Amino acid sequence: MKMFLKSSIAICIASTLFLSGCNDDDDKKPQGQIVEQSYFKAETQYKSGPLPQNAASISVFSYLMPSVADAKKLVTTTGKILFPKTEAPADGWRVVVWNHGTVGIGDSCAPSQQPIGTNFGKLAELLLAEGYVIVAPDYEGLGAAGIHPYLNLSSAANSALYAVKAVHERYDNLNPAWVSIGQSQGGHAALGVAEYADNDPNYKATVATAPASSLGYILKEVAPGAIGQIIQAEAAGLYPAGSAIAVYAELLSYMALAGVGIKAYQPDFDYGVLMQDRAKNIALSVEGTTGDNGVCLGDLVTMYRQDIAKFLAENTGKTVLDYPGPQENFDTDPVVAAFLKDNQPATKRFSKPIYVVQGKQDTAVPYQVTENLVHQSNTVLGTTPPMKLDVVEGASHTEAIVQRHAEIVAFFKEHLPPQ
Repeated sequence: MKMFLKSSIAICIASTLFLSGCNDDDDKKPQGQIVEQSYFKAETQYKSGPLPQNAASISVFSYLMPSVADAKKLVTTTGKILFPKTEAPADGWRVVVWNHGTVGIGDSCAPSQQPIGTNFGKLAELLLAEGYVIVAPDYEGLGAAGIHPYLNLSSAANSALYAVKAVHERYDNLNPAWVSIGQSQGGHAALGVAEYADNDPNYKATVATAPASSLGYILKEVAPGAIGQIIQAEAAGLYPAGSAIAVYAELLSYMALAGVGIKAYQPDFDYGVLMQDRAKNIALSVEGTTGDNGVCLGDLVTMYRQDIAKFLAENTGKTVLDYPGPQENFDTDPVVAAFLKDNQPATKRFSKPIYVVQGKQDTAVPYQVTENLVHQSNTVLGTTPPMKLDVVEGASHTEAIVQRHAEIVAFFKEHLPPQ
């Protein structure tokens, strides 16, 4: 495979017509042409784990995107690009943008600094085998300086949009056409991409699996009843002991991460608006001391599980639902209410194909929430073509996407044939 690399120069602005000193031999710009803005910054070899079998190479790249705190300011973020072993078509490889699920806030949690996970790895193998290039942004504030604005719809969308701009600057063997996919937080991001790229003729389609949405509604309205049922099922021996603790710990972790998402653009935000003291004290570790050294999702969930178990041991007769987690009226705080409203996905009409995959046994994003999201988009907003919802029986939050790998690849091949 031969790659044709474009210049890695970020910006060359000159006051004269002689720009040859700013160019290298890979991509000479015509003399007199001034580059108004370049987004690609640099790349390094991926060293955090083995390559998928069907990958010829993986690189970690850095690029510029608008800051969530100030849209006029460009900040650095990072991502991965995976090239297939197939030969590039004459008009270039098509691009699939992968939006990852929740990993945490600290830079060490960024997927570009971690081995490729099993679930993404399996899908990546299939996409690479078909001849797609995969671009996988880390999101703003992950892998680079700054606080990660968790579940911020515009930031997540821009992470993908500017990653696409950047890789096209770097490589001239990529076709302009691209599609997007994401799981969980990445499903939320993929719907953000669908909104912000809707008018881009090169953007063709989106897959959103278990898309995060309606966090306030889930915590206040859905979770208490669902966790109560799990508690009863545990008592009857139908669920393993500790199931209710595990579900509640995960939901509290997402809530803590959302608090950091707000702090990314409102530094004086108080976690106490969201959570009672006991839960808030754990949430403080999410951000860390700098916003770049916070704990990752797995450790955060473990901390909440352990503290809920400790609370129950200290308070015999209490249940998981008695643990002092969310503030009772957290969603009425003006800042929190605006965060929940502004970052709810699928509130605008779409005009490109969207395939939504949702597990029916999902306890992080209940399937009824996603059903309602798709219904509202199709019947109220008039999305055309209508979103396609695929509810996978018996599948959990992470199982649904795995069970629909073949259908996802077929969907992409229909709307963006690899060559």
